[in-house]
Amino acid sequence: MNQDILINWSPQETRVAVVEQGAVQEVHIERTLERGLVGNIYLGKVSRVLPGMQSAFLDIGLDRAAFLHVADLMPNIQAKHAAPRTPAAEGAPQVLAPNPVLPIEKQIFEGQALMVQVLKDPIGTKGARLTAQISIAGRLLVFLPQDSHIGVSQKIPTAQREALRARLQQLTATSDGSPAGGFILRTNAEDASDTELADDVAYLRKTWLRIKQAALSQPAATLLHEDLNLMQRVLRDLTSAETQSIRIDSREQFGLLKGFADEFMPDTVRKLQHYSGERPIFDLFNVDEEIVRALGRRVDLKSGGYLVIDQTEALTTVDVNTGGFVGARNFDDTVFRTNLEAAQAIARQLRLRNLGGIVIVDFIDMTREDHRDAVLAEFRKQLGRDRVKTMIGSFSQLGLVEMTRKRTRESLAHMLSEPCEACHGRGAVKTARSVCYDILREILREARAFSPREFRVVAAPKVVELFLDEERAHLAGLSEFIGKPISLQSESSMTQEQYDIVLL
Repeated sequence: MNQDILINWSPQETRVAVVEQGAVQEVHIERTLERGLVGNIYLGKVSRVLPGMQSAFLDIGLDRAAFLHVADLMPNIQAKHAAPRTPAAEGAPQVLAPNPVLPIEKQIFEGQALMVQVLKDPIGTKGARLTAQISIAGRLLVFLPQDSHIGVSQKIPTAQREALRARLQQLTATSDGSPAGGFILRTNAEDASDTELADDVAYLRKTWLRIKQAALSQPAATLLHEDLNLMQRVLRDLTSAETQSIRIDSREQFGLLKGFADEFMPDTVRKLQHYSGERPIFDLFNVDEEIVRALGRRVDLKSGGYLVIDQTEALTTVDVNTGGFVGARNFDDTVFRTNLEAAQAIARQLRLRNLGGIVIVDFIDMTREDHRDAVLAEFRKQLGRDRVKTMIGSFSQLGLVEMTRKRTRESLAHMLSEPCEACHGRGAVKTARSVCYDILREILREARAFSPREFRVVAAPKVVELFLDEERAHLAGLSEFIGKPISLQSESSMTQEQYDIVLL
């Protein structure tokens, strides 16, 4: 299946669209100000060692010192036998091997250059959390340069793990048969070929070599390796044999990406293209329109049917409806054709919106077993094109299909949207009449506790209009009952549920 990748770059954000057969399948967005530091590798300088806390603070070139606990330290096992440190030795960066027994003051010292990696971003007044246990993630593997362990993801079935481990040991062994660094095979490498695994091994080892060389030539408090940005991850994670072109609309970023590809992923260089057309690159396939539609609940199908997609904290539900589709010869055929089209659309929407976790699909009820089997087979086929791991069950007794899709990043809606200030994420607001009655009850409570000269209601225009029209008798009756005048003030900046009662 032909695939094109479009990259729209601006100083504030990078947007990537994956297009297959002319239809947008995935959208990835990375904002410059929101990029974290997790995964970055620094040559830090120990500024303070705190034996009482078994921790240390390191200068890694940020505004605040970063924090390293002894549990995240990998000291040189010979450190306890080391000779007294000289100024020359203090300037040499160290990549340390495990020894969790020694206290931290026996392992590192102030002024020492130490290679560290960010575990957690700085938050508020707290600095970044560090580890000396370096790991570098690739597309299929995670490289552990200080280790010799070959591991396999626990999510891969037990029966396959030993065979995968044996393959990886052969691919990663050096000429003398010993492994150079440890590797963990990720879940998405379950079906990878030897060639794909070997390419990832080569990329990771080349990356580590570059980091070590930088550590020898750069001063302390220097960034040695930054986790890949979105454009670089496109080459590592999204590009495949089916990718025809990778078009980017910035000449400067095209040059940088080409340099990265030349060094680490030469097979992708020929696919890179600089887009210089007058039309915005995303207009080529109406990507912005697809993004707008992906933020809505309803997805219209070509047949006239439609989907309703609701995303909650616990799961995502998809409801299939026939809508205006009445073109088939009978009702069973109408339902079957709608469900078939829905199976294709749902698989695409899961990728486009990046919906993860539990997904419940309510297809339209089908009476024929062969129709159910055909819809389920089509759904599995379409999900098979997803690069993210999915698992799908059969139709339940209630006619529902349960499935899971691995969470890889925030969904498109969570990235681009925030809860409505008026409804606080409920998706609905109280009616103006309900708000009127809330106000009447609140005035009655206030009248029992206080005795002002007058009550003034400040509320949204629609609420005030209702008080002046249909609810004026109730307002007048309350005013007579409490023996105080009640005035109204319309405030256009208020949402329908907001109001204030002022005691005058």
